[in-house]
Parts: sequence; C-alpha cells; structure tokens
Amino acid sequence: MSKFDLITIGDSTVDTFLVIDEGSLSCSLDTLAIKLCINYADKICVTHTAQSVGGNAANVAVGARRIGLSTAIVTELGDDINGQTIFGELERAKVDTKYVKILPNHVTRYSIVLNYKSERTIFSSHVKRTYSLPILPKTKWIYYTSMGKSFDKTQTKLLEYLKKNPDVKLAHNPGSHQIKEGLNHIKKILPHVNLLIVNKEEGIKFVGEKKSISEIISALHSIGPQAVVLTDGTRGSYASSGTGIYFMKPYSIKAKAKTGAGDAYTSGFLSAMVKGKDMPTSMQWGSANASGVIQKFGAQKGLLSLSKIKKIIEDHPKNKPKVI
Repeated sequence: MSKFDLITIGDSTVDTFLVIDEGSLSCSLDTLAIKLCINYADKICVTHTAQSVGGNAANVAVGARRIGLSTAIVTELGDDINGQTIFGELERAKVDTKYVKILPNHVTRYSIVLNYKSERTIFSSHVKRTYSLPILPKTKWIYYTSMGKSFDKTQTKLLEYLKKNPDVKLAHNPGSHQIKEGLNHIKKILPHVNLLIVNKEEGIKFVGEKKSISEIISALHSIGPQAVVLTDGTRGSYASSGTGIYFMKPYSIKAKAKTGAGDAYTSGFLSAMVKGKDMPTSMQWGSANASGVIQKFGAQKGLLSLSKIKKIIEDHPKNKPKVI
C-alpha cells in the first residue's frame, strides 16, 4: 500500500507581488510585441503588495492536499527567513515535510512578481544547488517539475526509482531552465512520463514550430508521454491520451492576478487523475481550481477544496470539454 498519493519534486520560492497602478502614465503594455514598458528612472506607483510561498512543486503539493490527497514534497531550502517561511507554510498546509532538505549557510530562491492589468512579469532568482534525491517511499504518483542547474543528477536517480517501482506513475512539468539548458536531458525521461503538462510555448520548444495544436500534441506523444496537457493561457487548455484531443475554455471568472494559475490547473487535473477520474473531468477540476487562484494574489491563497471545485463546475454547466 502506498504511503502517499502524490510526491512532488522541485524548487520552492517566496514570491513578492507588486501590483502596479493601472492608471500610471509611467507604465504601459505593448501587446503586439508582448512587452511591459516602464519609463526608465521614473517612480512607479504600486497599489498593493503581497507575499506568498510559490514554486511549482510547493504549489501542486499544497493544491492536491487541499483537494484531499496525501502529499509530500522533495525540495531544498536555505536556512534563511524565506526557507523558514516556506517550511512553515508547507506544514500548515499539512504537506509532509520529511523530505525537505535545509541547507546551512544557503539562501532560498525568491521571485519578484510585477502585476499589471491582471498579467504578471516575474523576476526569478536562481541559486546554486547540487541536488540529491532522498530514498522515497511508495507513492501512487510523482510530480517532477522546475529545478535549476544540476537537476540531471536528481533525474537520473528518479529514473532508477521508477524502474524499481513500475507501478508508480510520473507527471512532468519541466521548468524554464530545464527546457532552455537541458532539453536533451529532459527528453530522456519522457518515455517514462504518464502525464506531460506544458504550455503552448513550451510544447513548441520540445517539438519545433508546428502549424496546429493537434500537430504539437501529436509530436509530443511521439517522444514518449502517454497523456499530454497543453495549456494556452486565457484561450483554454487541451488534453490528449493519444486517441483524441479535448479542448476546454476557461471558466468566465474575472482575474485579479494570474500567478499560479498553471500550477492550480495542474493540481486540479492531477488530483482527478489520481482519484481515477476521466480526462474531461480532470480538465474541469483543473480549470475550476485555476479560476480560484486568479481571484487572489499569490499562487496558493486561492487554491480550492474539492467541494468548491465541484461548485464552480455546477455553476457553469455549459462549459465542458469538447472533442476537437
């Protein structure tokens, strides 16, 4: 019998949010070039600030725990105030912290998030880590996600664990550094991935420019993953098990901020899969959870319980996944 439903592996951060005054003449959006433009050497008005624990691994562990799964996290923290904050928040969320490693005389990763007109721009710190994978217990699923340099050693150990425990399923959402600097190494684990979760831009980086969503998803399947989820921001999400593609629009809920929406979708989708739900239901759980997070500042404050997820689904009966 498995000790956990889900173990997440990846970096954790403390996120500081700065909400820029939308009426500021010193700040503007260039939507065609996808740029946030701020006047150089100017004073920018901030209307709101907030702090929250973040990082894909922490967000998904907390999100799945809130839905009702037993979760643990493998992450490395410095022995600074940020590390203490993350550890405390994980314990308060009832995520098992046995596999959290505290590194003496090291700093913890952090991010500065600029929010402007509900969109976010992230300044993310990267700190040196050697990484090591502890001896893991039995679990139903592992969620392997964003890590910095030297992630390849952890990935090699993870592959060894999966070969010894073939009944354990693997979900993977690679981070920006892993895709940019270690794409060839990441591709080595894809044949062992039960569920790959990427956004459209990340999917293109894996397989090259394609003409359509279906071509991107088909190409991703061809390099290993059994199931693929492709998120496309406010346009919606796609999911495929290789025999067909589902598309779902986001729920029509106004966003205050979008940080953590992808992780919330992942924790909802993955929790449904762990509980044996089908792909359309998993998409609904993911979309509902994301709609909770975008109403709050911070990646974890809006994460929903299962009852609240079901309430959102019930309130939007016409918004269902469709085969494309």
